Amino acid sequence: MATTLTINSTYAGESAGKIIAPALLMSPTLDRGGVEIMPNVKKSATIQKIDTSAIIADGSCDFTATGTVALTERTLSPKELQVNVQICKTSFVQTWEAIELGYSAFNEVPASFRDFFLARMAEEVASANEVSFWNGATGTSGQYDGIMTQIAVDAALPPAQEVAGTVVTAENVVGELGKIVDALPPRLYGLPDLHIYVSQNIYKLYKRALGGFGAAGLGANGYRGEGNNQQLGDVMFDGIPLFVAEGLTADQAICTQKSNLYFATGLMSDYNEVQLIDLSPIDGSQNIRFVMRFTAAANYGYAEEIVTYGVTNAAN
Repeated sequence: MATTLTINSTYAGESAGKIIAPALLMSPTLDRGGVEIMPNVKKSATIQKIDTSAIIADGSCDFTATGTVALTERTLSPKELQVNVQICKTSFVQTWEAIELGYSAFNEVPASFRDFFLARMAEEVASANEVSFWNGATGTSGQYDGIMTQIAVDAALPPAQEVAGTVVTAENVVGELGKIVDALPPRLYGLPDLHIYVSQNIYKLYKRALGGFGAAGLGANGYRGEGNNQQLGDVMFDGIPLFVAEGLTADQAICTQKSNLYFATGLMSDYNEVQLIDLSPIDGSQNIRFVMRFTAAANYGYAEEIVTYGVTNAAN
């Protein structure tokens, strides 16, 4: 399928030399260190899991083996992904970049467009990867199975740790976050890398709730009596840091340790490299190609150490 190029422009001189793109999500989960990153994975990587039980017994003079040790594993197999875009240089003759094509019939790639588009491609990939890491599906072209996709069919997730979601509002967000904390296994609460990963709307609604509305015990002026004018740094709930994960859909959340979530890829630098190929000296055409190639996979170690919110587990 060819690349579709739409240009809405009336050429009337030289441009101001600036192109503005809409804000992109980027990939905050990776950029802000929200998960464990495993680079240099060519084909697959294995997460070793060790479970022990009943290893303590009454003391005696003899060595008596006790307990059980179970070794299991989970595998990350990065999926190969690519970006292939082709644009004809003559498309820019009637646009603001026309002056940059040069006066020869052998058009050059407009420098301002080239620089902008290369940066935009890398940002677009980062944005798509954020969504894919959490809710992607390998059956969808350009995606791989995300964390929420996998946990939704994992029978190892305890039913008590699958919290039913609802439409979150500023009035109920405190209670809904409380359900997540209440569902945590006691052994997890207080661990240093435990986070509640929340969708953007839950994060915003919780911050609004902290501004106060005379409910949820916060009072009319909210946290620190500063109302909605408060400046908040790191936001926590019941002592657990909140991590806004843009790839989670509205009213979706997950609570687990950072060390329980993994992203695997070949080279991280692949996400910042876009190749521009001018086909003019190759086949005589006026086409230019933008190419990216990279790999990606997501997984978790222990489903038993995850609490989900707003996800229906088909295996329970």
